Amino acid sequence: MARIFDIIQAPDQPPEQLVLRVPAQGWGDIRLGSQLIVGESQNAVFFRDGKALDTFGPGRHTLTTANIPLLINLLGLAFDGESPFKASVYFVNMVDLLDQKWGTAEPVALRDKDLGMVRLRANGAYSIHVQDAQRFVAQIVGQRGFYSTREITDWLRSQIVAGFTDLLGETKAGLFDLPALVDELGVALKAKVSESFEQSGVIIKQMFVQSISATEETLKAIDERAAMGAIGDMNAYLRFKAARALGDAALSSGQGGAAGDAMGTGVGLGAGMGLGVGMGGLIAQAMQGAMQPQQQPAAAAAPANPTTKAEVQALLDNLDMRLASGDISESTYNTLTAKWQRRLEEMD
Repeated sequence: MARIFDIIQAPDQPPEQLVLRVPAQGWGDIRLGSQLIVGESQNAVFFRDGKALDTFGPGRHTLTTANIPLLINLLGLAFDGESPFKASVYFVNMVDLLDQKWGTAEPVALRDKDLGMVRLRANGAYSIHVQDAQRFVAQIVGQRGFYSTREITDWLRSQIVAGFTDLLGETKAGLFDLPALVDELGVALKAKVSESFEQSGVIIKQMFVQSISATEETLKAIDERAAMGAIGDMNAYLRFKAARALGDAALSSGQGGAAGDAMGTGVGLGAGMGLGVGMGGLIAQAMQGAMQPQQQPAAAAAPANPTTKAEVQALLDNLDMRLASGDISESTYNTLTAKWQRRLEEMD
């Protein structure tokens, strides 16, 4: 037998729970003359057939055809005061929901005047207040099908992250300028997402951007850029990188054990000298690509047909520098790096 609700209330709704449904599943059989008890921090919204209908504020209400006219009209039934009608009641928490967190699940791309395309992460906090309970239930529960607090807050966070991404696209500030603008970005972000929130019956009380940080990939590019600035001479830097690769190769080849130290060292030096002959052309080509980037296609400056691990590593180092200096695009860098990294692994 279906349960008939003569008293409808939600006295145990936690302060952090936005919506509590009575009954939790299915529809409730409600009789005219039943008592609806709404707490001080609640609004109660009758819900039927995907629509949020009559709304009640705090207090005790006796349900009659006079105070639930929209529901009665929707059902189109004649009641004698005894026949139950089916509906559900959503108790909406009307208190401020404080200290909610948001953050970018994936890095956000930003075009920087110094570094080119960079990726960064951001996070912050916000607080909200349900202003219109009926609109909130209609939009969130009725149209989006969200019921649990986690589903609702996940959707709210996605709106904030989308607004933040759009805001970054509009700003002219570079990556190094953003940490000093977190307060201004918080104000701008609140203004950008307020309209979409209000359409769902929610107002934003506060919005903060707490931190903006670069990804590891971007930090590596920053370090390379700083090294270039400290060295000043790109050609000298490329020669230094190639020489270091040759030295590492000679050192690794010379480690032949205690019995053959002298012989191993000789072999290492010989290997280094042999590599030096091949590396000469690679260095010259890299220098030419660094001095004349406008005359070369994006992938043309990469050394051709390296035959040793040291040469492949030198090629990869050269690609790092060309990406940091803006000589090649990020997509070209990723394609070439993946290709030669696989070749390097095959040589192991």
